[in-house]
Amino acid sequence: MRVLAAMSGGVDSAVATALAVDAGHDVTGVHLALSPDRQTLRSGARGCCSVEDAHDARRVADELGVPFYVWDLAERFTEDVVEDFVAEYAAGRTPNPCLRCNERIKFSAVLDRARALGFDAVVTGHHARLARGELRRSVDAAKDQSYVLAVLTADQLAGAVLPLGSMTKQRVREIATERGFAVATKADSHDICFIPDGDTRGFLARRLGAQPGPVVDAATGATVGEHAGAYGFTVGQRRGLGVAVGDSRPRYVLGIEPVTRTVTIGTADLAGVGEVRTARPTWTGTAPALPFAAEVQLRAHGTPVPCEVTAGDDGGLRLLLGAQQRGVAPGQSAVLYAPDAERGDLVLGQGAVLATA
Repeated sequence: MRVLAAMSGGVDSAVATALAVDAGHDVTGVHLALSPDRQTLRSGARGCCSVEDAHDARRVADELGVPFYVWDLAERFTEDVVEDFVAEYAAGRTPNPCLRCNERIKFSAVLDRARALGFDAVVTGHHARLARGELRRSVDAAKDQSYVLAVLTADQLAGAVLPLGSMTKQRVREIATERGFAVATKADSHDICFIPDGDTRGFLARRLGAQPGPVVDAATGATVGEHAGAYGFTVGQRRGLGVAVGDSRPRYVLGIEPVTRTVTIGTADLAGVGEVRTARPTWTGTAPALPFAAEVQLRAHGTPVPCEVTAGDDGGLRLLLGAQQRGVAPGQSAVLYAPDAERGDLVLGQGAVLATA
């Protein structure tokens, strides 16, 4: 099979590429240049797409003896991921940029281009499994990335190769060490790749400017503080609220209203939700017949909970949760997994969270 290996410059994509070569595939490596300022050096585990990442990827490709290219997708990434991220926060939602990058860049722009060039599939270093065309969790629960891949369609999954899903991250590093890859001990990227300093609120403030508004206590309706921009908050947030309330009980962000710029906060007993409504879903295979039972994961690193899935408004879904959940933010993805023990790692699909109750 003729495959294109997406090489970020990290240890995961390096080992995934090596395993594709070992499997006998005709492999070509490609580094995605997503940042308009790639000359900025990487700072530890923050950021990506720096000049040193490109050099690390090329070094691995040279050691494996595979052709290597750099594709400049910075403009597409800025439009489809960065600008979308800013617009979602401005609208009072909390997006997941990794999910959007997989959906619109790695398995849309890249896969489409790869197929046009005659490649059969794209190899990535994601920690998730593909078994008989079905997307499943990684065997390494701590590194599982099936949540951010749940937006992919069956056709996109048919063009994906995920060699790392059946091994732990420790084993990935061991393979890199055995092969003498310099990236064997390279730190994992974390946080949001296009905000290398980790200051999301500062990034949004520079893009959206000051947009002051009230912080309101849900229990009393009283204004208990002011903020510089509702985009600096997310539903479920506890720290950094910048308010002082009469008692010592912790407060959580319960809601964000972008038109009036109102951030509503409340105590833990008000923070739980039992129902989630989503936009029109995407399915990783054949759409299940409604209603059906499933497990739903509501955050990238959240714990799945049982739910009953029924039809919602405008083609969306209504999820009745088996237990109250906190921090379910509009804009995040509600990822559905098969409910039974035998197939509980099987990803069914996902829908963007619109509202909760």
